[in-house]
Amino acid sequence: MTIVGTFLGGIVATCEVCGNDYGMSFEVHAQGAVHVFDSFECAIQCMAPICEHCQCRIVGHGVEAGDRFFCCAHCARESGVRELVDHA
Repeated sequence: MTIVGTFLGGIVATCEVCGNDYGMSFEVHAQGAVHVFDSFECAIQCMAPICEHCQCRIVGHGVEAGDRFFCCAHCARESGVRELVDHA
């Protein structure tokens, strides 16, 4: 993933999440796609995986079980995944 600040070139771009036209928007290049956002909040809303159990956005490390994402081992256990533990 690459983050490119478009404000360096004086470009005003439209955030793909909220539609705001902002002179300090930025691009995120990930998995062959280019996304434009005006804030990290919008970038997280668009790109962060969602916990399968509690539906929160996973901004930190989270845990994975196969192709399933969880915000923590507790949520994984509540969804029937027993072998995961949180790293502390």
